[in-house]
Amino acid sequence: MTTMTETASGLREFKMPDVGEGLTEAEILKWYVKAGDTVTDGQVVCEVETAKAAVELPIPFDGVVHELRFPEGTTVDVGQVIIAVDVNGGAAPAAPPAEAQAPAASAPTASAPATGSAPAAPAERTEAPPEKPAASEEKPKPVGRTPVLVGYGVAESSTKRRPRRGVPAQQPEAAAAKVAVQSELNGHGHTAVTARPLAKPPVRKLAKDLGVDLATVTPSGPDGIITREDVHAAVAPAAPVQETPAAAVSASAPAPVRAPAPAPVVTYDGARETRIPVKGVRKATAAAMVGSAFTAPHVTEFVTVDVTRTMKLVEEIKRAPDTYGLQGLRVNPLLLIAKALLVAIKRHPEVNASWDEANQEIVQKHYVNLGIAAATPRGLIVPNIKDAHAKTLPQLAESLGELVATARDGKTSPAAMQGGTVTITNVGVFGVDTGTPILNPGESAILAVGSIKLQPWVHKGKVKPRQVTTLALSFDHRLVDGELGSKVLADVAAILEQPKRLITWG
Repeated sequence: MTTMTETASGLREFKMPDVGEGLTEAEILKWYVKAGDTVTDGQVVCEVETAKAAVELPIPFDGVVHELRFPEGTTVDVGQVIIAVDVNGGAAPAAPPAEAQAPAASAPTASAPATGSAPAAPAERTEAPPEKPAASEEKPKPVGRTPVLVGYGVAESSTKRRPRRGVPAQQPEAAAAKVAVQSELNGHGHTAVTARPLAKPPVRKLAKDLGVDLATVTPSGPDGIITREDVHAAVAPAAPVQETPAAAVSASAPAPVRAPAPAPVVTYDGARETRIPVKGVRKATAAAMVGSAFTAPHVTEFVTVDVTRTMKLVEEIKRAPDTYGLQGLRVNPLLLIAKALLVAIKRHPEVNASWDEANQEIVQKHYVNLGIAAATPRGLIVPNIKDAHAKTLPQLAESLGELVATARDGKTSPAAMQGGTVTITNVGVFGVDTGTPILNPGESAILAVGSIKLQPWVHKGKVKPRQVTTLALSFDHRLVDGELGSKVLADVAAILEQPKRLITWG
């Protein structure tokens, strides 16, 4: 699937590309252009957010913006046209997307989104159908997935709707009668048979569960898409169905199947509650955490450790970074904790693995892509340091600094969040002692680090104030037995208690 099309009127259309591996939709965060603006090849026209990252999209041709098909905040499927550009530079700009969701009648395009409105009466159609281009002018369609601006587009066939299996073909008269009966039952009166209504799979399932025919529902979403609220609104007047006289239903129409009792419509007080759509990073995080929690059997172990010597080493490095080759680099306890975990994995490589359910195999990883959980304005993300096992302490400090800075700026790429093997989450920065972290999908272990506090501690036979923290290691019990998990956690604690072990064990 290509990311652009050209119409006979000189308009070129730019489609939402697949900005990540296999992503199906993205939200338009911000438009940098408006109708009437001149754009050049490679100019960034908008910023979109996927389930993995925020990405800026450049346009691949010159011209004048004719129309923005979707307003900011709209979630658009991959392959849908998001902007039309007049390559001739002379056409008047179209109305903004908030006022006109459908393309202008004078310039129809095959890829324009449907509005869900009823077709005009046959008597009003006076225009002749457009002539088909000559066979020599037709361009062959690309086969399979083709490269786009970012990543690869979905296959052309993947955008087609699959036919419903198990549904026998109906005559037009019978289908019209069935729609009329269902329309009466839903309280919308008689409606004509139209094209298949636009709705996402969860909305279709909701309508099926509530016994609502989507053809009778008035859409309120962009481009005529039916929302969950539309389905609930269609159910609301369904209570007086039993009072409808039997004579109102044609004797030739099939008897409707009794639908299950609809769930009560819940009302919300907008002044006391705020409803936030689940999308972007939050949607991806929710799906990943649910999938991980109910797929991998989690076990979490805890250990409280005296990290006074590690904290002294951090302060020593900060005072004389040149001595350790860390000049100009940020040094903090997380750096030494990360190095301690890498040394523990080197001593127990079996913990660095993944579970292949399809092939019933345990995949041992001979590399460590160390994930660092980061809280950002967009939500929780887990970018990882590639081949962290092979990095020296200065190299690890540099990679860690770049990872954190990029995450805070919201510029983490999808590739940086793929392929992790183990993760560290530093919940101590929020002042909590520890937690029971959930595994990042596809990984075998995650280490949670609690806050470091002065606590009374028995040191050399005397109670003294020492810097103490609590570590928690969650691991996949399919891969990691209790003995192995305990050894890994004990090694991390031992290194933080005596950081000189980084030299002897590393």
